[in-house]
This record gives sequence, structure tokens and C-alpha cells, in this order.
Amino acid sequence: MKYINQPVVKKDAYALLSGKPVYCDDLALKDCLIIQLLRSPHAYAKIKSIHTENAKKVAGIEAIYTYEDVPKSRFTLAGQSYPEPSPYDRLILDQVVRYVGDEVAIVVGKNEACVQKAMKLIRVEYEVLTPLLDFTKAIDHEVIVHEEEDDRVLCEIGYDRKRNICSQGESVVGDVDAVFEECDVILEKDYHTKANAQAMMETFRSYAYVDAFDRLNVVSSTQIPFHVRRILSHALEIPKNKIRVVKPRIGGGFGAKQTACCEIFAAFVTWKLKKPSKIVYTREETFSSSNSRHEMKMHVKIGAKKNGEILAIDLHTLSNTGAYGEHGPTTVGLSGHKSLPIYNHVKASRFTYDVVYTNTMTAGAYRGYGATQGQFAIESAVNELAEQLKMDPCELRLNNIVQEDEVMSQYYGEHLNACALDRCLKKAMDMIDWKHKGIRQDVGDKVRGLGVALSMQGSGIANVDIAGVIIKLQDDGFYTLAIGATDMGTGCDTILAQMAAECLECEVEQIVTQSVDTDASPYDTGSYASATTYVTGMAVVKACEILKQQIIQEAAILLEVEEEHITFDGQQIIAMEDHKQMSLAEFANTCFAGGKGACLMATASHCSPISPPPFMAGIAEVEVDKLTGKITLLDYVAVVDCGTVINSNLAKIQVEGGIAQGIGMALYEDISYSNTGRMRNCSFLQYKIPTRKDVGTIRVDFESSYENSGPFGAKSIGEVVINTPAPAIASAVAHATGVHVRTLPITAEKILLQKDED
Repeated sequence: MKYINQPVVKKDAYALLSGKPVYCDDLALKDCLIIQLLRSPHAYAKIKSIHTENAKKVAGIEAIYTYEDVPKSRFTLAGQSYPEPSPYDRLILDQVVRYVGDEVAIVVGKNEACVQKAMKLIRVEYEVLTPLLDFTKAIDHEVIVHEEEDDRVLCEIGYDRKRNICSQGESVVGDVDAVFEECDVILEKDYHTKANAQAMMETFRSYAYVDAFDRLNVVSSTQIPFHVRRILSHALEIPKNKIRVVKPRIGGGFGAKQTACCEIFAAFVTWKLKKPSKIVYTREETFSSSNSRHEMKMHVKIGAKKNGEILAIDLHTLSNTGAYGEHGPTTVGLSGHKSLPIYNHVKASRFTYDVVYTNTMTAGAYRGYGATQGQFAIESAVNELAEQLKMDPCELRLNNIVQEDEVMSQYYGEHLNACALDRCLKKAMDMIDWKHKGIRQDVGDKVRGLGVALSMQGSGIANVDIAGVIIKLQDDGFYTLAIGATDMGTGCDTILAQMAAECLECEVEQIVTQSVDTDASPYDTGSYASATTYVTGMAVVKACEILKQQIIQEAAILLEVEEEHITFDGQQIIAMEDHKQMSLAEFANTCFAGGKGACLMATASHCSPISPPPFMAGIAEVEVDKLTGKITLLDYVAVVDCGTVINSNLAKIQVEGGIAQGIGMALYEDISYSNTGRMRNCSFLQYKIPTRKDVGTIRVDFESSYENSGPFGAKSIGEVVINTPAPAIASAVAHATGVHVRTLPITAEKILLQKDED
């Protein structure tokens, strides 16, 4: 293959490096009204009155809106396919505020100065209520976060808001309790992952205007343009045909922008005033008033024979969705369904979960989407089991992990077509010299340790995610590729062009990838759930095959030969037996010559009935100072099975970036709240993410498998790469120090002060 598994440069690389205006705020209209939001200082309160009279008198103020001015239809901001599994539990502005930072009023003015002045003049009288801040006590607590009666759920998710339950469920395979009776060794532990900020460089931002046809146009830094259109339609109570959403270049999302945090405000203001408006979140708002990873506590019970055969695993996950239910019912599922199948040979497994409301900031989507939390728990438990059995943790895994051609009962009964997980683990062991280095090395005043973890994810959401593609042959023989998938820095515009070029046997430069516009682009559920390469990629392959056949059919007519005589190599159309040929450019120009040919275009869509999992093995080497407890990550090796690698450079960068984020989760990142519900970590001064100097050496390699349901044998890679660092580093620290830190992040203080519970 010419372009598959090649280091093709991203199509937008030079524009980004040269600082060209490509992002949302760069493109905003110059006369946009400025929007800022007055936010609640209380974690839980009811608004008794709002006095805006003095604020409205400030020169330049156009409007101030409160809960009395907005539509009363409840909706969800979760970017998910309809009917959304997330509950419809919020309004644009509500009389009840449910966390510190919840929106109280929308202030609109001609410039930022007048808006800020007006916000200081708004007087709000609150009935302050007792907040519910501890998610471990949420179920059946006397404080009910959602007391409204007009909420809705569109799917059966085990919803019971009167008990503060957003979602509840279970998945059981076999007789778990009976199988535990067969076990020689049983380990039972609790693991706790904290909320993490996605910390993308570009904060939330959006602008809106009404066009000449009285349609609402919203330009937004979003992963989910088509879902945004539906969300706005529900919230504003206007038909979708009155709304157009455009996605420019995105400065990072990592799942945060799968929630429509800010679009609703620009859309509402512009629709009311018929004037362009924009909203740009500050970094503080992005930290404290948007969404984060779900904090989860997981109870794991795992049982095995003395020889290391794992017989049963029981997992319960308690997840904190915060003030609203966006993504709560779906993230929690991945904590079990994408951790338990790694150990598919167990006789029995049980996964139960509760997702609860609290008066903290809403949780949402973040790379890994629940699998990250679940795999920290399960992989940590397996590492501790190996210690209890006095077995090598890699050997324990090699004897128990899922293999190709198995049916994964806890992964929705899917058949595993392609899996190189065992080869990934063996290669990672070789890369770090596992067998000779030893899992603990004393080096004087410091001690080193090795730790391992495995991971799996998915490739889109089976029977839900759908992607459409339109590819057109243009004059002179280039192609335009219209997609609805959102490139958020991952390079999907380039990867999909590579696939098209491979199918059409042309240069990648001949494929022009068009940005997403809900009026012009084919429908795509969005860039999340690791769907783009696998799902949209198959739509590209299908569309290109259709177009290639159209070219052959039309060429046969123009050359006046039988269709079976035509061959097309991407550049030349040849009928050897008839001694006729023409270049693609000549053919294309003839097609546009009026009456001589037809304008050729092809459209295709793809929805997969399965979600093939990619796999990863990660091994960490840490060094811990015996006196101070300081942890230094020396080396991290990772081997990934993502099927066929499409772009070798971009795949490697995806792995390195995900590992860096996982290292941050393991060692540094920690969102915490005061006893009044105020987030303490609202800037990069308080919320620490690792720099390049903090992540040590990251080494990446790949093991190929071939997923026959994917484009050119590809599976996904975007999310699986974040999941192994936390459990691998936790195990490495435990091997070095003897201290098991089961609540992230792992810090020097915890190592020095924590009394080992074992």
C-alpha cells in the first residue's frame, strides 16, 4: 500500500505552525456582542430574586437574561445520539443552582468592559440550601439534588432522582458467589480515581449570527456539531431546519467538547436579539464550570487458584455525575465492560454500578470515558493478586488474558476477531528488559520499581455511531471529500484523505478534505468513542469504491468501449483492447463540459454492528527517594494493537500524548472542593499537569493485527492509550516502596504517611 501506514504530514500542519487564524475566536465577526455569565457562589441554592435594573443602565449593555426569560423545556448537553441515554435534567437558566459556578444570568454587551461592570451591579437574593458534596453518601441522602418534576429520561437507565440516582444497573455472568467458593486466594480492595480536567489549550468558545434567511448560524469549537444542532433545537424550542452549526479548527477537546457547554448561550442571545454574539470561557470557567472526568470509587473482589488461574471478578463502581447527568449513565458502563473482558477466561464475573448526583460540577467525557477508571481498579487488583500469589504479574496476565477468536461475555457478547494483546505484553517486557531487570532494585538512597498494566477500549459505539461521506470528482481530476467527522487535532482530515487516496490510487494532495458544516456535510455522530478511523474510515472506503466504479462506467461511455475493457490506475483511464486512453484530468474536464459527461459524486455511510477493541500493554519504571518519597518516572514503554496503523507518525503521537495524560492522572492531577463546594483547582497554578520534563522517557511500538471489519484492517487508537499509566505506575511504586496507593494521584506524602493496609 502506498499511503497506509505512512508518516503523511497533517494537512493543516503548516497553517497551525505559521499561526494562521483558524480557530473559532479568530474567525468571529468583529461586531459580535460579548456574552459573560453570572455564576452562583453557592453549591446549592434557590434564587429568590434577581435585581438587574442598575446593571441594565450601564452604557453598552444590550440585554440581561435570567431564568424567567428562557424556555422551560429541559434537555441534556451530552453529545450523544438520539435518544440520548443521559437524562433531560437542565434548563438554559434555572431558578435552582446546583453547584458553585452554575449559571445565574446571561449578560450581553458591546464590549467586555461594560459587561464586567454590569455583572458587578446585579443583585441576587438566594435561599441557600445545604449542599450534598460527598458522593459516597448520596444515595437516599436527605438532600435531593433534583427535586423538579419536569425532568425526563428517554432510555431505561435505572434513573431515580429522588434517591439521587442518575443511573443504576448490573451485568452478571455465571454464579459469582459459587465460583468464589472454589478460589484458594481472594483479594478484596477499594480503588478511588478523582475528577480530572481535560485541560485542552483552547477553552470553550462559540459565536452565532442570523443569516439573510433568518437561520441561526452557530460556529463552535466542538466535537459534536450535529448533536449541537439537536441540543439547540430542544433547548431553544425551534426546529432543526432553522439551525446551522459550523466547526472550525479545534484547539483540543479530549472529550470535554463532547458536552455542549457554551453554545447554548450564544445561540440563545443571537436568536433573541437577531445580532451576532460570542462567548469565550476563561480558563477558570473551563476548570470550574464545564465538565471533568467522573470521580469513581470501585470495589474489586478477585479470586484465583494457587496456580494463578483467575476464576472470578466482582466489580462495583460508584460514579459521581455531579450536578447534572451528562454522560453519567454511559461512562460508568465502560468501567466494567472494558476492564473485565481483558480477563475473559474467568468462570464468573459481576459488574454493578451506581451513578449519583451531587452539588459539584457536572462530570462529562474525557479520553478513556470510564474505562480509564475501571482499568485502574482491575489492573491494580490483578497486580496485588500477583503479589499475594508470589507470581510475576506479567506471567499471571499471560496465563489469563483474552485471546483472539473468543466471545467476550462482559463486552456485550462480541466475538473478538483481532487481538495481539499477548504479543504486545511480550514485546513491552523485552523493551524494558523485564526478566533481567527485576521488579525492585535498591540503588542506595533511592529504590526503583517496575509495574505493568493492560488496556482495551472500543472502536465506535456498535449499532449507534454512523458516519456519512460524500466524495466528488472535480475538474482537473482532484477530489473533494466531505465528512461530518470532527478533526480536533487528531488528524482525521489527513487520515481519511490517506484512505481515499489509497482507494482511488491518487496522491493525498489530490484529496481536499472539507470542514464540518451541518448544512453541507453528511451526518456523522461526532468525534468521540474512538469512532472516526474505524467508522468514518469505512464510509470513505465504501464511497471511494462507488466513485471508482462510476468513473469506469462513465469512461466507457465517453470512449465508446465496453465497460469491462476499462482499467483505471488513478491517473490514466485505459482501454487496452480498443487502443484508447485518457488522463483523469482530461476525463474530469470532459465530464464538466456540458452534455458530454456527468458530474460524478458518491455518497456512503457506515454503521458497525460491532466495536472491535484495540489493546495496549504498558510498563513503567519509577524511582522513589527513600527519604522524601519523591517519585520520578524514568521510563515508560507501550505497545499497542490498533489493527493496521494508518498514519505511523500520528499514531505514535496519539500514544505518547495519551500516556502523558495518564501520567498526569497517576501522579499530579487532583480536583478537590472546599467544605462549601468551591473548587480549589481553578487554574494551572493549582491544577498541575505534567510537563515534558515530568514524563520521563516514553517509548512506543506497535503489534499488528487485522480487523476485517475495519478500513484496511484498522481499529481505533485514540482512547486506549490513556488507560495503562495509572495502574502501571501504582504497581511500580508499590514494588519499590511496599506501599499500595489506591487513591489517585500517587504522591510523596501518601507514600510517606500512608500506613500500608496490607
